Amino acid sequence: MSTLPTARSLASRAAGGALRVFLVLAGLFWLLPTLGLLVSSFLSPTALNDGGWWQALTAPSRLTADNYERLLANETVTGSLIDTAAIAVPATLLVLALGAFAGYAFAWLEFPGRDWLFLIVVALLVVPVQVALIPVSELFGSIGLFETTAGVVLFHTAFGLPFAVFLLRNFFAEIPRELLEAARLDGAGELRLFARVVLPLGGPAIASLGIFQFLWVWNDMLVALVFADSAHPPVTVALQQQVRQFGNNIDVLAPGAFLSMVVPLVVFFAFQRQFVSGVMAGAIK
Repeated sequence: MSTLPTARSLASRAAGGALRVFLVLAGLFWLLPTLGLLVSSFLSPTALNDGGWWQALTAPSRLTADNYERLLANETVTGSLIDTAAIAVPATLLVLALGAFAGYAFAWLEFPGRDWLFLIVVALLVVPVQVALIPVSELFGSIGLFETTAGVVLFHTAFGLPFAVFLLRNFFAEIPRELLEAARLDGAGELRLFARVVLPLGGPAIASLGIFQFLWVWNDMLVALVFADSAHPPVTVALQQQVRQFGNNIDVLAPGAFLSMVVPLVVFFAFQRQFVSGVMAGAIK
């Protein structure tokens, strides 16, 4: 009788250990392209032509930092990182701010047509970006926003808001009504209630939304290719221009592509705890 629980415990531990090993191997396999890009960014074009990036595992002496020196000397690529940040940061902050206000309004404020307006917001989720490129281009051209940073920020903000409002409204609606009523009885107005109660409780959802929005804007190429200033392109467009101008310019493309990946990875790991909390809270709700 005493051996049965022990056998079950051993079987459970073995299954858990096998699962951990599988997850570690899956994670390493998923990171393999990133590792290949990192190693390629430290190999010269000649070394890459001689073989794949894995040759560095047997001949680490072939690794060199010359590619990054050339990259830092390329003003187009280095300047594009700053231009991308000038687009991604405002577009993310605007979506978070406007989405939070609108989500709170749809969740807890009574006004005429609230449900119909929310249905329209949900319907906008299915509108593809490609449909709006031509009409928005004509609109931006008529008001002087075409090929400007402000135009790209506004476009990303407009297309990021429907999902932001939908996500935050559903999250805010799960806040206990008694908590809000207690704050109102203590004399809190709507703005104070929003700032002191709703925002702290909705922090994980807002952080998760911010990560998604930042990654989408940072990695975007289509909108940047159409609306961004051709003299100051974002990093995705700048790297694409390197291919068009210089062919297989691997000594610039590899380190440039890796640097463009580093920033989203840093943002994700910096807010990893809030992201997991937001996902788990959404799953529990």
